[in-house]
Amino acid sequence: MLPASLIAAKRDQQELTDAEIGFFVQGFAAGSIPDYQMSAMAMAIYLNGMTPREVATLTAEMLRSGSQLKWPCDGIKRVDKHSTGGIGDKTSLILAPLLAECGVQVPMLSGRGLGATGGTLDKLESIAGFRTNLSLAEMTQLTQSVGCVITGASSELAPADRKLYALRDVTATVPSIPLITGSIMSKKLAESIDALVLDVKFGSGAFMKTREQATLLAHSLVDTGNRMGVRTTALITDMNQPLGRMCGNAVEVIESIDVLRGGGPNDVRSLTIELCADVLVSADVECDPPSARRRCENLLASGKPYERWCRMVRAQGGKPEAALQVAPGSVLSADRPGIVSAIDTEALGLAIIALGGGRRKMGDAIDHSVGLEMLVRLGEVVRIGDPLVQVYSKQPDRVANMIRQAITISTTPESIPQPGHEYRSNESHGPDIDMSVVHGRIPCNAESSHSDHEYAQDPA
Repeated sequence: MLPASLIAAKRDQQELTDAEIGFFVQGFAAGSIPDYQMSAMAMAIYLNGMTPREVATLTAEMLRSGSQLKWPCDGIKRVDKHSTGGIGDKTSLILAPLLAECGVQVPMLSGRGLGATGGTLDKLESIAGFRTNLSLAEMTQLTQSVGCVITGASSELAPADRKLYALRDVTATVPSIPLITGSIMSKKLAESIDALVLDVKFGSGAFMKTREQATLLAHSLVDTGNRMGVRTTALITDMNQPLGRMCGNAVEVIESIDVLRGGGPNDVRSLTIELCADVLVSADVECDPPSARRRCENLLASGKPYERWCRMVRAQGGKPEAALQVAPGSVLSADRPGIVSAIDTEALGLAIIALGGGRRKMGDAIDHSVGLEMLVRLGEVVRIGDPLVQVYSKQPDRVANMIRQAITISTTPESIPQPGHEYRSNESHGPDIDMSVVHGRIPCNAESSHSDHEYAQDPA
């Protein structure tokens, strides 16, 4: 096979065979196909897409380029969750110990901040001593002894994806549904799990800005996971305002602990329970979603997931009893009356980066102590002087204008949005589930509603 011929075939909108995709991916991983040819193929895929079969084969070949976790035949189900990222998205920190309390094991591979969105590993590194660079042997051992781990992906897992992502980042081919799917699913499937739930976000603070784009990506991810033998489901969730009150690193860990202890914002708790319920049913641990929800609700109310969290933190070198460092807070108030009609959630994430809570470029150090606390939600009426956001930073004035511009306060009734996330204090939380954040779900046994042609169209 000639690499140039395969590039030309995809350029001309032809479907590649499994053998051709395998030749290209394995050749790139081994170094026999150079970066410039892989870059050309990535652009051809970006422009012309791939069929579901091609996407599954691409994912399988990326997976085959490296190692996979191995588990004993002990009857224990291994499951995981992946989120496409958003501001205030801290559900992984709660979900892993909660699922472990349900009797499954969670070998969670997570990442760092990407663009305006925060990264799970960056949040965990707010905890003194917490290790996010576990070896495969450590990851396997701790998953079995503790029930859950959260760590970064080893270089041994899907190395072809690692190489390809570096090229996509500099060749403007990141927003390609086939390439996104192959990247996400090759790493998740390397965990050798039985079931996977995906949180695919849309809105101002998400990578996919529209619900339609998110749905297309979710179908591609679910189809690929199921084709490769892992029961996969997805929720389509709203990121038109931050999830929870806290946005940042240390402050999000604190809010996650509140939920693990039975309190916390209702939207965070509700979404986490829904994700857990989906994957517990997929793994045949629970017979139906209502039973799974009740189990998760009761566990969170008991505080047992927090005990599991402490075990995980200690096992990974952290000190769960140590106080997290948070910068001093300063309240930013409304300078006009009206209704909160829109929130540019991505701009809030960029404000956190401007405070030092994220990276402008690879290798930048992070100030884990900075962040934002949302004091208003979409649809709320505010008066002049009402608090909007609390800024945790020694230099809050640096982002005051950015935050004010990110929050639209309107005086016209038609600007009032549909009800958004609901908050409940630690003292008043109840078992009710606020599902305004979830806008759709894709079950693992659903037939895809998209034809191969529709799958081939990238949202970009």
